[in-house]
Amino acid sequence: MAPKWRELADKLAERIKRGDYEPGQQLPQIRELVAEGEGSKSTVHAAYKALEAEGLVTSSRGHGTVVREQVPLKRLGITRYDKVKWRDGDEVAFIADRVATGRGYRRNEQTQTISLVAAPPAVAAAHGLPEGAEVYARARLVKEGDQPTHSLTSYYRPEHVQGTRLVDPTPGPAGRGGGYRVLLDAGYEIDHMKEVLFARAPTADEVRLLQLPTGEPVVELHRTTCTSSGTVVEFAIGVHAASRFAWEYDFKVPDSAKGAEGQQ
Repeated sequence: MAPKWRELADKLAERIKRGDYEPGQQLPQIRELVAEGEGSKSTVHAAYKALEAEGLVTSSRGHGTVVREQVPLKRLGITRYDKVKWRDGDEVAFIADRVATGRGYRRNEQTQTISLVAAPPAVAAAHGLPEGAEVYARARLVKEGDQPTHSLTSYYRPEHVQGTRLVDPTPGPAGRGGGYRVLLDAGYEIDHMKEVLFARAPTADEVRLLQLPTGEPVVELHRTTCTSSGTVVEFAIGVHAASRFAWEYDFKVPDSAKGAEGQQ
């Protein structure tokens, strides 16, 4: 037989999934469920902690236990970087994700800090620099409303971005078209990129920054962006709350045998 707290957690989870409790709605206070005979204070508290660990609710002092938004943002793959979006328009990548998901956005939902830092090992390797060489770090925290979704830090060689909007700490994207438009205007048109993704447990700082519920993992992204000549113009590290994104890729299936036949 399942413990009482587990039975209560399953009961509440079913009500959340059925829509009895909607996203953003506060669950009853612990004392209310105790008064209704759902169990002791410790039983209800344990049930709420289980729901939080399962990503169904968030708990905070002053706000109680609130049902989380269950429809994740689409995190587009190739199409989020379509040049038409940022070269000819003003739809930077995080905005492209919101548009694809049918969600609203404000440009100032992206904040940023700019600093000259010693290149960490992964950054130095990507840029072909000696470890410890100075690079610009453009760190952003992206939110949906008041809820952080991810952080992203882009690292640039100083000679590529010195004097551009990419080293301007003004909140929001770096002007019309964002960072890739700035690089284009500086003579560095992006041509291809590589993304590496892996899941891991968050650090204590990431739990605080992204307001993660207990037990939620993060997805770390490493993005290397190059010109057609192979010059690396950006190496970025992103940390995404795992439950807040659905990663979507749409691409043509390759057939390398056709290329080999043409070379014979």
